[in-house]
Amino acid sequence: MRWEQLFSDLDARFDDLADAEMMAELADRQRVAAGAISMVERIGGAVGRSIRVRTVAGIAVTGTLLRIGPDWLLLQEGPGREALLSLAATTIVEGLSAVTGPAVKGVELRLNLRHALRGLARDRAPVSLVVAGGVGEPAGLYTEVTGTIDRLGADFLELALHAPWEPRRAASVRSVVLVPVAAVVLVRALPLG
Repeated sequence: MRWEQLFSDLDARFDDLADAEMMAELADRQRVAAGAISMVERIGGAVGRSIRVRTVAGIAVTGTLLRIGPDWLLLQEGPGREALLSLAATTIVEGLSAVTGPAVKGVELRLNLRHALRGLARDRAPVSLVVAGGVGEPAGLYTEVTGTIDRLGADFLELALHAPWEPRRAASVRSVVLVPVAAVVLVRALPLG
């Protein structure tokens, strides 16, 4: 009878140890899986939801996440108002659920911020461009300029500065500035008029 109780006790201890080992292995696998999730995948789970994004320029943008690319987010701030944000200029994202989105792959990997900017240049759309301050300048320092993207290079864009309500015309252009793409924080396409 004592042997029976001893073996029952050993069986119960073995089962408890096996359960604990399995739970530890599961937790370890979950940590490894979470470690493989990219920022794009994590934020991508919020497509269609309202989020708030804070940037290196100290600007917070709130809106519905419409789309995410390999290095950008597209938020709808309101009817007809969209903001294209650089992921590299993102400091905090609020409003995410536990859902993770799919990995960006294939053609989507090539649709980076430069491609989005190229589309705006091709459409000759007037834009508002927020550019982060330079190296060594205080955090939160930024410049906002309006105009039309004239040209997009490998790592820069040229912006013809003009009033936001005017189309790009030689007479309305105050100057043309070069902006490193890496300095772009956010871009808003502006309506004419």
